Amino acid sequence: MKAIAFGDNLIDVSMLKVGLTTLENAGIDVTIRDWSHESTAALQADNLKVEQHGPEAVNVDDSLLKDIDQFDLIITQFMPIGKKIIDRAKNLKYIGVLRGGIENVDAEYAKSKGIKVMNTAGRNARAVAEFTVGMILAETRNIARTHAAMEKDIWLKDFPNKDYIPELGGKTIGIAGFGHIGQLVGQFLKGFDANVIFYDKYVDEQKGFTKIDSLDELIKRSDVLTIHMRVTPETDHIINAKRIAELKPTAYFINTARAELVDEDALLTALEQGKISGAAVDTFNNEPLPPDSRFLKLKNITLTSHLAGSTADAFRNTPKLFAERFMASLQE
Repeated sequence: MKAIAFGDNLIDVSMLKVGLTTLENAGIDVTIRDWSHESTAALQADNLKVEQHGPEAVNVDDSLLKDIDQFDLIITQFMPIGKKIIDRAKNLKYIGVLRGGIENVDAEYAKSKGIKVMNTAGRNARAVAEFTVGMILAETRNIARTHAAMEKDIWLKDFPNKDYIPELGGKTIGIAGFGHIGQLVGQFLKGFDANVIFYDKYVDEQKGFTKIDSLDELIKRSDVLTIHMRVTPETDHIINAKRIAELKPTAYFINTARAELVDEDALLTALEQGKISGAAVDTFNNEPLPPDSRFLKLKNITLTSHLAGSTADAFRNTPKLFAERFMASLQE
């Protein structure tokens, strides 16, 4: 079997060489090529084009695709694999994606050609979970806005949530979506002596955590609500205006998952009107945020630039994780 892997700015060629040794040790011939951009920002801009418009939205230099018809397996993180590449890869049987989603692959077309597409689910679960806890602390305890003020030589002591700056101990943290990430968030927050409750109709009772039968009830009971669901037709805008209105006025909302899960306009309105204490958001409908974004005018929010899953450890470990899962799949 022959495999070709495409590195980029975040999972580079050296990481692929180390991480894919499992394939080489199994007798698979591995070729590695570099799809790096001039900067990480340029890579992310291309990735955004692909996520918004599909894998044909970004062209791949022909030099990277020479003899692509000889390979059984293509491995990519961000490089798009659309119909044109699939058609050229006459011998292709597998596409491996070094991330949780497969937005950069025309998966339906691949399936029609009998090609199996594999992602690397959970590859950055710990990264996202740790970041989520950081976002909760940054917003509730005014960490980020205090830093920003001090850079302007302002010794800030007056905050939007000055009447309700909480400690997490004893507070009820609601987790909407209790998969790998949600469970890690729950475990971390138990260390703060928080009362962790969750809603997930696909997850049974979990020891140490309280399962709530409806999302609406979870929202009403939460002092902090954090969402960790996949985007599906069922979950699109699942946090809508009605549900945002059910939050306590002292509550905080955290989104380190996907923008599509939330009605942005409803969240913005609630924050502008002081209907909830605050929010922390890492993903947005329009990225990067335009200069006139309503988000940038708020004082009761912590904003980050889609960073939750981005750690050196997560990127470094992903090729190895994929290689192990791919070899295991061949035994099934």
